[in-house]
Amino acid sequence: MSATKYLLILPLMAVIAYVAFVGLIYLSQRALLFPGAGATPVPEQASWGETVRIKTPDGEMLYGLYSQGDSDKPCVLLFFGNGDRVDNYAFLAQALATRRIGLLAISYRGYPGSTGAPSEQGLLTDGIAAFDWLSAHAGSGIVVLGRSLGTGVAVNTAAKRPAVGVILVSPYLSVLSVAQTHYPFLPVELLLKDPFRSDLNIGKVGQPKLFLHGRLDDSIPLSSGQALYSLAPEPKQMLIYDGAGHNDILNDRMVGDVIRFVEALKGNGA
Repeated sequence: MSATKYLLILPLMAVIAYVAFVGLIYLSQRALLFPGAGATPVPEQASWGETVRIKTPDGEMLYGLYSQGDSDKPCVLLFFGNGDRVDNYAFLAQALATRRIGLLAISYRGYPGSTGAPSEQGLLTDGIAAFDWLSAHAGSGIVVLGRSLGTGVAVNTAAKRPAVGVILVSPYLSVLSVAQTHYPFLPVELLLKDPFRSDLNIGKVGQPKLFLHGRLDDSIPLSSGQALYSLAPEPKQMLIYDGAGHNDILNDRMVGDVIRFVEALKGNGA
C-alpha cells in the first residue's frame, strides 16, 4: 500500500473505530450506570431490620429492609448508590436505632431481591412507591436520604411527596453533567438514556435540606454538588468534608450529621 493510500485510509479507520466505540458505550450504558443490578441473592438472614416487599404501580416487587423507630420521630427513607446494597447499611440502621429513629432502605428494581430491570423512570417510580409504603407503615414524618445516584431518586421523591426533610450525600447536578465531565470526548447528551436531571427538580423541593459532599470526591465532583445546592431553595445547608472522597464519606461524622439533622426536624414539629 502506498503512503498516499495509507494516509487516506487512516482517518477512515479512526472514524470507524470511534463510531464502534460510541455504539458499544450506548449499548452498555445501563450496565455502567447500574453496576449493582443483577441476580445476586439476598441473605436469608438480614444484617439489620426486617425484610419487606413493596409493590410498585407498574407491577414490580421491591425488596427492602425496615427498622421501625418511634412514631414521634421522623423515619429515614434511604436510596443508595448505583453499586450498593441495602444490607450494607447496618451501621446506619444501628446508629439511628440508638436514637429510636427508623430506617427503610429499598433495593431498586433489577437489584438484588427485586424484580425488573433498572432505568431512570423505573427508579423514580420505585422511590415514590417506597415513600407511599413507609407513609402507611411508619406513622411519622419521613426524611428522604439519597446517596450518589440515589440523590436523584431522593430529589424527585421529595418534589412529589411531603417529606419533612431531605439529605443528599454526594449529590449531582445531573447524571448527564457528570457523564459529560468524565467522557468529554463522547456526545453524551445524544447517547444518555437516563440523565437524572436533579437540576430540573430541586427547585420544587421546599423542605429543609442537608447537602453532604467530600472535597476529594473524584466520582461526583464537589462542583456538581455545589451547583445543585446553588439552585436549591431555602432552607438548606451544605457540609463539605475536607478529607473525604466518594466512598469514605460514609463515616461516623456523616452519621452524626444525619442524626442531628433528623432530630432538629423533630424539634421543628416534624
